[in-house]
Amino acid sequence: MHVVDLATTTRRELNQQLHALAADTNDTHWRIDNPEGQHALVAGLDAPVTVEIMGHAGYYCAGMNKLATVIIGGNAGVGVAENMMSGTVHVKGDASQSAGATAHGGLLIIDGDASARCGISMKGVDIVVKGSIGPMSAFMAQSGTIVVLGDAGEALGDSIYEARLFVRGEVKSLGSDCIEKEMRPEHKQGLRKLLQDAGVSEEVSVDEFRRYGSARQLYNFHVDNAAAY
Repeated sequence: MHVVDLATTTRRELNQQLHALAADTNDTHWRIDNPEGQHALVAGLDAPVTVEIMGHAGYYCAGMNKLATVIIGGNAGVGVAENMMSGTVHVKGDASQSAGATAHGGLLIIDGDASARCGISMKGVDIVVKGSIGPMSAFMAQSGTIVVLGDAGEALGDSIYEARLFVRGEVKSLGSDCIEKEMRPEHKQGLRKLLQDAGVSEEVSVDEFRRYGSARQLYNFHVDNAAAY
């Protein structure tokens, strides 16, 4: 294991070391000590490595992640896994606003709660939140999946496109053009796979979830829907 102590190494030096890794690197396991909530930690990774952050991370941790597995041992600030392309980001604590924003792929797991706008404008990422999510989550979500074991705040899925939302708890309110949908066998199968990937398939049943998605009424402008835009 390659250990970097941020008490003696700068964040820039850490990120430069990680960015310099080749795709076939043998340095595949990294541990980051004393992160102390610093911002933009391990952003822009592009190698199949595992990075363990031993504590809290600040804004945009693991942003633009590709191929890597990033494990955050505490809470994460705004925009964790923002614009992630692939790989896995696992937050052991809570996540602040805009977790997984605009992310195109990969898997984001949050063991605690996620704040407002979780999955905003997501474009293919899968997000599993073991706690609850805040208001305006999945706003303009284009594709991908959000799974919430707890509750969802106001305006869930506002202006949603084709993302899939599964919520086990209560939904405070649905946003414009978001409706509850039938849970068919293929949806249960996909949900079951995500629960397995997040390590909670033994704790909950897919039958406890409800599915939400787009009513497809706002794809094209119609004067009768003007107030909803």
